[in-house]
This record gives sequence, structure tokens and C-alpha cells, in this order.
Amino acid sequence: MNSIPLNSILSSTYFGPVQWYQKLAHSDTVYLEQHDHFIKQTYRNRCIIATTQGPQALTVPVESPQGLRIDKTELKDVRISDHGSWRHLHWQALQSAYGESPFFEFYADDLHPFFEKHWDFLFDFNLAITQKMCELLDIEPHIVLTEEYMTCPESEQRFCRRGGPSGRPQPEIIDYRDVIRPKHPLPDAAFTPRPYYQVYQQKFGFLPNLSILDLLFNEGNEAVLYL
Repeated sequence: MNSIPLNSILSSTYFGPVQWYQKLAHSDTVYLEQHDHFIKQTYRNRCIIATTQGPQALTVPVESPQGLRIDKTELKDVRISDHGSWRHLHWQALQSAYGESPFFEFYADDLHPFFEKHWDFLFDFNLAITQKMCELLDIEPHIVLTEEYMTCPESEQRFCRRGGPSGRPQPEIIDYRDVIRPKHPLPDAAFTPRPYYQVYQQKFGFLPNLSILDLLFNEGNEAVLYL
């Protein structure tokens, strides 16, 4: 993989894809956006896993504060809905998809609590997942939560700047908030998916950029070397 900028800004994710965790592993500082508006059908509340039927999306149901449209709600205020038995269904799906993978049983006890405990807010839930995944991957990213929505000058598109002390400019921050998404992702020269062992590879071929869970369950402590 090519080198990537030292600083990145990312949207929150639910067991985000390999590409997202690559940014955590290689950036000096990662700014995690919590003031963007919620966008449906993104990694904010879904992950993609490999199953016997091919790729499958697992989606966390969400709701906005009373009286607000979900797409007008800042992510930090989006609540997790208890509608349906999604926690149980997601864990069942992971057991079914990865029960025969080399490392599922090794990590199951660390991950199962995320499908048992009640969390109020999606951002808090995702942040706890990110912290646990970094622990399991043995990476120690410097994560900073945004204090307001980080804007990028139109002329610079994906490059953001933050003012430093006495107005001195700080290093550029590359904006991946709209780059890393399930549908129609934008080009990312710093990420080229490389094949690794997958349970269903003989059936479907290599499926790139799935949830970090796919890499972890199949590669175990070698996953960090892939990143």
C-alpha cells in the first residue's frame, strides 16, 4: 500500500471496513467526526460480512430525538433503536458466517458483550467498538473527537486545515468521511485491497474491504500486518 497522510478525518463506523481501520493504523492523528448529519446506508450503522450466501449487511436500527428528522440529526445525537432483536440477530449471523473461521472462538468472548449490553447513542457504541477493535488488532491510534463539524474549503475538496496557536496553520488533514462508503466509494490511492484467507473464498472469490471482523476472524493476530 502507498503511504497515507499523517492526519485523517473519518466518520464513525459500526465494525467498519478494513480500509477504515487502515487509516487508524497509519495516521498520526485521526479526527473522528461526531457532528455530521446521519446518512442512511453508510458504515455509520452497518457493516458488511461474508456469509454462505455472499456479502451481507448487518444494520443497527436507529432513531432521532423526538420531532427531528434522522437526516437532520447530528450523529452524536442519533439513538439506537431497540426495535426488533437486532443484537441477537447480528450475533447469530456472525456465528453462522464465521463459526468455522480460524479465530472466531478466540475473539468471541471479547465481542459478544457488544451484542448484549444496551447502548443509548450510536456514536458512543461505535466508539467503544473502535476502542476494542484497536486493542484486539494491537494498534494504538491517536483519536480526537471533533468539537464541531470540520469543514473543508471547496477549492481543496478532501483537504481540511485547522488553525493552530496564533493562527499558525496545522498539517493538512485528509478527509475520508465521504470516501469510505458501501456504495460508490471515492478513489483512495492509499488503499489497495490485497487478498487474504477467507472462509468462502472458493465459492465467491476474494471479497475486498469487508468489515474488520472478517479480517480479524480469518487472520487473527496477523491482521495488523495486513493493515
